[in-house]
Amino acid sequence: LKVCISKGITLIDYECLEHEDGQRIIGFGFFAGVVGAHNALWTYGKRTGLFCLPRVIDCQDYTALIRHYFGLKLPNIKIAITGSGRVSQGVIDIMHLMGITEVEPEDYLQRSFTYPVYVQLKGADLYTHKQLQSYKREHFHKYPEQYDSRFLPYAKCTNILINGVYWDKQLPRLFETSIIDETFAVQVIADITDDANGSIPINIGDATITEPVYGIDRKTHLKTPPFLPTSIDIMAVGNLPNELPRDASNYFGEQLIKYVLDDVLSGGSDLIDRATMTKDGQLTERFEYLADYAAL
Repeated sequence: LKVCISKGITLIDYECLEHEDGQRIIGFGFFAGVVGAHNALWTYGKRTGLFCLPRVIDCQDYTALIRHYFGLKLPNIKIAITGSGRVSQGVIDIMHLMGITEVEPEDYLQRSFTYPVYVQLKGADLYTHKQLQSYKREHFHKYPEQYDSRFLPYAKCTNILINGVYWDKQLPRLFETSIIDETFAVQVIADITDDANGSIPINIGDATITEPVYGIDRKTHLKTPPFLPTSIDIMAVGNLPNELPRDASNYFGEQLIKYVLDDVLSGGSDLIDRATMTKDGQLTERFEYLADYAAL
């Protein structure tokens, strides 16, 4: 940013390209969800030895990846998926391709199954007002500090947690380290949103595509090698879509061509203006809050 300002450059941030309703035009959340879900199951397979999956990075593309799901036999596991955005869409795509059955939250908590199942937990399933014991989406986003997490019952019956929920420091975590005891059933956590010490308090920072998993000791909460029976395995990688570079790049180009190219060729538009951080080296009004960061 400093270089763009000093050299009089116009900078347009593709992550700030948005439809009129505020939805991002270009986001890699779907592919992060795909890779994160696969890695979650890969980790569980490595941990238990009950089944074997390849690494995503070793597959040519998404089509080649899903060929490995044909005939896949999974144990009777329970998988909790948090969130309702593009990340969770990618996760659920993998659940369906692997033949994992969706169940309702009540059944998930109360029943045992003879086949693998997953539950998708959205806002009302995850949070409740501290006094009113209810959930209203607009109120929650305005006053998140007034809410508690409802995840504890799920932690007692979940084998794999796949986290795709948005988090910032005002929001309650899904759980605190204090609840990790002998009743905490989660063995694998794929933290796709990857906020260190965020909604997953035992995410202590990024792993890598090469070594995507580390362990957290259940008693000391210190980092361990992965796949130990006394640890919880954490898959926390910040650049998951890079494991499917062909598909992610194709998607990026398709979205640019479909929604942005005409505006660029015509000389600009409100859409382009809203994503323009610097114009001829000057911060635009929408991004003036970055002045201190840029040391102006």
